[in-house]
Amino acid sequence: MKPADNLRFALRDRINGVDVGPKAVPLSLLGEFQKEVSDFLQGSTREVNPAEVLVSIEEGSLVFVAEGLLAASMLWADMERLAAPDSLNAIDPRRAAVIERWQAQARNNSHRVYALEDTARRPLTIINAQSDFKQSIDIWVTVEKYLHGKIVDWGGKTKANVHLVLENGKSLTVSATQQLLAQESENRLYRPALLHVTAEENLRTGELRNLNLRSFEVHHPAYDEDEFQQMVRKGTAAWADVPDATRWVDSLRGDNS
Repeated sequence: MKPADNLRFALRDRINGVDVGPKAVPLSLLGEFQKEVSDFLQGSTREVNPAEVLVSIEEGSLVFVAEGLLAASMLWADMERLAAPDSLNAIDPRRAAVIERWQAQARNNSHRVYALEDTARRPLTIINAQSDFKQSIDIWVTVEKYLHGKIVDWGGKTKANVHLVLENGKSLTVSATQQLLAQESENRLYRPALLHVTAEENLRTGELRNLNLRSFEVHHPAYDEDEFQQMVRKGTAAWADVPDATRWVDSLRGDNS
């Protein structure tokens, strides 16, 4: 979704036979909606500062129009994810909590509708009694991985582990046994390493948890000219008695033309 400068938050309801609007809104509902809009805009990272956002209240239900949101990239990314009903796991947890509260309110009151709209009043997200926003089910499977990165710490008095920083900058803590670390003769601290681990992987997000070290693997990060030339010599010798490699491969495929 392309970021925009404005986002409209609309609340529609009917209380005691009267449509909710700027001239007829319970004080408690006004305060509650204002706080929820603020929570949604900020998210858990407080990407948006409510003190710097201009809000106007318009006719036609209770509508807050937030301005100054063009640089709020994570907010607009979450708005795009909300196109899928099972996206609450994928968006900021504070925003997800607001959506869940609105969903609960709408299901308890068939008149209650929440809408997030663009400046042309086109709905981007609607929460009502029929909508079904929910957390998707996380499935974790046991996997084996080879992780490349730099070891920045290891050891532990009671629980041995290895702190690994991956090439993308993400840090992982890998459980290990004291025996496995004690038998290492090579100083691996602050050096590139390749770890063979078992873990649980989230099929949806790729997140890893419960990592356990199985072994340190041999790591060859650099190109070795001597090793390459040795492989070339071996390959040349192996094909020495084949006059035409292309025709030989074609014959294996059954092409005798």
